[in-house]
Amino acid sequence: MTDRAPARITLISKPGCHLCGPVREVIERVARDLGVQWVELSILEDPALSAAYREQIPVTLVDGVHHDHWRVDESRLRRALESTGTMDAPNA
Repeated sequence: MTDRAPARITLISKPGCHLCGPVREVIERVARDLGVQWVELSILEDPALSAAYREQIPVTLVDGVHHDHWRVDESRLRRALESTGTMDAPNA
């Protein structure tokens, strides 16, 4: 059992993904700045994730909801985490 809060950000990736490193750096920075937990899952370890996301990795989920894929916009990620509601689509 753990006292840690559940992860608010999930990064779905795979080893050797050239887009995953930059996305991971943004997620690490935002999570650190906002004090939220994040987790990274590999599509190679989960057939369901592979079936759902193999053409979109890296994929970023916020509170379990698809937020971005291929890249992540740092400002948009911060807004999603700072809002109290679920963000369905980016606001222009």
